[in-house]
Amino acid sequence: MGWLGRVLGGGGRQVQEDPVRQAALSAEVRQRFGAHLAVRPAEQVAAMVGLLDDGDGLAVAAGIVGEFADAAHADLLAQTTELYRRTGQRFPVDRRNYRPLWREAGGRLHWPLFALPGGLHPYVHVAAATTVVGTRAAQFVRATDPHPLLARLFEVLDLTTCGWEYGRVRVDHDGASLVGRLISTTRDVRAAMKEPPSLPPSVRELMRTNRAVDVFDLTGDRVVGTINVGGELRPALLT
Repeated sequence: MGWLGRVLGGGGRQVQEDPVRQAALSAEVRQRFGAHLAVRPAEQVAAMVGLLDDGDGLAVAAGIVGEFADAAHADLLAQTTELYRRTGQRFPVDRRNYRPLWREAGGRLHWPLFALPGGLHPYVHVAAATTVVGTRAAQFVRATDPHPLLARLFEVLDLTTCGWEYGRVRVDHDGASLVGRLISTTRDVRAAMKEPPSLPPSVRELMRTNRAVDVFDLTGDRVVGTINVGGELRPALLT
């Protein structure tokens, strides 16, 4: 819970909630929700959002997003270190913009988001945590420095879309739902800030795109819609 403590204590402001209950909630969401259950992610997300519906839940949600992004970053650092050992070629890992890394080395990387340590699933835990933060964006911004969490939300958005473009990850309904939640939550957090930071390079690059990507059903056999990430980002973050 170290990342959570740093986030909630940022800027000299403190969230006066119950750390013991937060630890219990964090353990409960890992036990009750995840890929080990034969329950659709959307149903799990709704239940988890209800469980985290207070100040302690908001703290846990922020911690989930941060832990997930940190674990993904550590995994990519390990992968690029191994590539350097084998090939002698260095691949910079920039948390504000993973896209150059995936363009150059994507064929030699595995997309890490389904198999990170800690038991967090992107389409369940991260989707629910992102929703909780978005719903309580104004409260979060009043309570603590929102900049670290906002950066991690953008980082997860970058990682997810890089998987679609370069990591051979098929876009399904749950993945598209996660991206939609990330876009709306970053919009709401930035709107609650007096001076929101500049957008990271990855997001600015995505905004310049205008590609509609097919979204498949959960079997992967049937197209059920499309998502245009650039088209959704522009009105959300430029107004």
